[in-house]
Amino acid sequence: MTWSVDSETGRLRDVLLCQPDHYTWLPYNTVAQRTLSEGGSIDAQQLHREFREFEDALARADVCCHYLERDEQLPYQVYTRDSSLMTPWGPVILQLMRPQRRGEVRAVVEFYQDRHPRWHWSTAGSIEGGDIHIIRPGLLLIGHSGERTTETGARQLAAAFEAKGWEVRLQPFQEHFLHLDVLFCMAAQGLAVACVDVLDDDFTAWLGGKGIELIPVSYRDTMRLGCNLLSLGDDRVISPRQNVELNARLRAHGLIVYDPELSLFTRGGGGAHCMSMPLARDPLAPTHS
Repeated sequence: MTWSVDSETGRLRDVLLCQPDHYTWLPYNTVAQRTLSEGGSIDAQQLHREFREFEDALARADVCCHYLERDEQLPYQVYTRDSSLMTPWGPVILQLMRPQRRGEVRAVVEFYQDRHPRWHWSTAGSIEGGDIHIIRPGLLLIGHSGERTTETGARQLAAAFEAKGWEVRLQPFQEHFLHLDVLFCMAAQGLAVACVDVLDDDFTAWLGGKGIELIPVSYRDTMRLGCNLLSLGDDRVISPRQNVELNARLRAHGLIVYDPELSLFTRGGGGAHCMSMPLARDPLAPTHS
C-alpha cells in the first residue's frame, strides 16, 4: 500500500480516524478547562451521532476511512491528527507531550507496521500534528509554543524536510492556543482561515507572500475551534455547523461546505482538523511562489 500527502489541500482520498468509544473531556487545554468549569456533560448518544455525521461527510466526499484500534485508557485518541503525520515519503511517528496521551503511539505504530514503511520518528523534544501544516509541495509550516510542540521537536522535523529540499517556516505562538491549527488552517489551495488579530504581522505577511489569502476569524470564534476545519480538496471543506458566519464566507469564496455537528468534540479542544489524519491526497503541482 502506498499513501502520500504533499499538501493540506489536495483531494483527500484516505484518512485515519478513531471511534470515540472512550472519549471524555479532559483538562488538557484552555477550551476543555472552560467546558469543565461550566459543568457540562457528554451525552453518549449525541457523541456517537456527531461522529457519524463526520463520517457521513467524509463518505459523501468519497474519502476512505481507516481506524486506529481503540484503547479505553486513551480518551483523546479520537484526535488522530496529533500522533502521526503522512508525508510524500511515508509516515512520521510524532512525540506527544502529555504523559496521558503518549500511549497513543502503540496503536499508531501497529496501524502502520503492516501497511506502510515508516519514514521518520520524532525523538527530540515534543511535536504534535496539530502544529504541522504541509502547505503545498516544497513548503512546510511548523508551529511551536514550547508546550505541545517544542522548538527542539520542530527543528528535528524541519531538518528532515529540508534534507529533501523543502522550505520550512517555524512559527512561534502562545501556548494558550494549544496548537497552531486552532489559529490557522488551509481551506483550499491559496486560501486559509486564520485568527489574524492574534497572529504576528510578520507571519501573515509571509503567508501573503506565498499567495495565501486569509479569511479572518474572530478571537471568540477561534476559541470555539472556528479555524479548525478540514480541507477535502477540489474546493470542498468540512467545517462544523456552529461556524455559521465562517461557513457562509467559505461558500461565498466558492467552496462546498460540509457542516456536521461536532460541538461535543470542539468543546474538548479539537475540531474536524484534529479528528482526522490524512493518509492520501492527490498530489498538487509544485509552485515557485
